[in-house]
Amino acid sequence: MQDFVAMSIGDRYYKQDLAFIHDVGFRGYALKSAPGILAILAQHNIHKGLIVDLGCGSGLSAQEFAKAGYDVLGIDISEAMIAIARARVPNAEFRLDSLFQAEIPPCNAVTSIGECLNYQFDAKSDRQTLTNLFHRIYHALTSGGIFIFDIAEPGQLTPGITKGFTEGDDWVILVEKEENQEHSILTRRIITFRKVGEYYRRDDELHHQRLYQATDIVNQLHQAGFQVQTMGSYGQYSLPPVHTAFVAHKL
Repeated sequence: MQDFVAMSIGDRYYKQDLAFIHDVGFRGYALKSAPGILAILAQHNIHKGLIVDLGCGSGLSAQEFAKAGYDVLGIDISEAMIAIARARVPNAEFRLDSLFQAEIPPCNAVTSIGECLNYQFDAKSDRQTLTNLFHRIYHALTSGGIFIFDIAEPGQLTPGITKGFTEGDDWVILVEKEENQEHSILTRRIITFRKVGEYYRRDDELHHQRLYQATDIVNQLHQAGFQVQTMGSYGQYSLPPVHTAFVAHKL
């Protein structure tokens, strides 16, 4: 049943065109954060072993982890993203699944880069689901293992609707964003145009994110047993405004 759910949802979010555009046009977050994440791993004496990358996307982080000599298991809910990741990093393993439900094997580190834990693709990102996930990650990590991730917090936008666009050689993406401040939900309405042959193909997606206070996340991690450090950057790469990164350490 879990595989069926993942497959059906995987058809609806980060579909082929948005996955392609995100991979070629918005890769900076993953690639620029990777050196800082590798430095954090080294600081905790984690120089080898398995990294589980939750919300691995198109495998950009996985590529950098594999280059550094780690084994990598990437998990993502998007079929199109998983297909790109498998082609990019053939020596890593990738699974199509919800990051909130996936089985996490014993590992030395878990990562989730790019506010993945905020997404509500399968309506699973709420406080209790995060609490359960943090406990499962804690039990999966070996002694001394770490969990590195970041979240988007409330206050992403001023009241009202924000619109913008980005374009590449053969694609355009239009994004309309609105934050429900009462319920801490960020909604992105996304329209993509990608050139296929002579013409541009249009597709539409609607993404919802639940926004979390960093202090609440720290408390949940402590309850799971972690020691926690918060940061505004991964090494030299500063996170976007109103985002926080976490290093949760299992002693």
